[in-house]
Amino acid sequence: MLVALSCNNCPKQLIATQAKVKGVDKMDSKTGDVIRVLISVVIPPVGVFLEVGFGMHFWINILLTLLGYIPGLIHAIWIIVKNNGG
Repeated sequence: MLVALSCNNCPKQLIATQAKVKGVDKMDSKTGDVIRVLISVVIPPVGVFLEVGFGMHFWINILLTLLGYIPGLIHAIWIIVKNNGG
């Protein structure tokens, strides 16, 4: 939440605060990716679900995981990296 107080250089402070908030969002995104990949190592469809929900990729991952753990794992990691501009 951003709160602006009356001052002469508030626009500069507001821009600096927004930059800090954007940096925190990027860090949280990276941390979230690591957590989703670690969950995917255990159960690949759960990692895909956390990334894209109950979409087409979730059901494809269920099928791939049933056909073999490794294809499901590769697909899950691919989805997580692809959706975050990796």
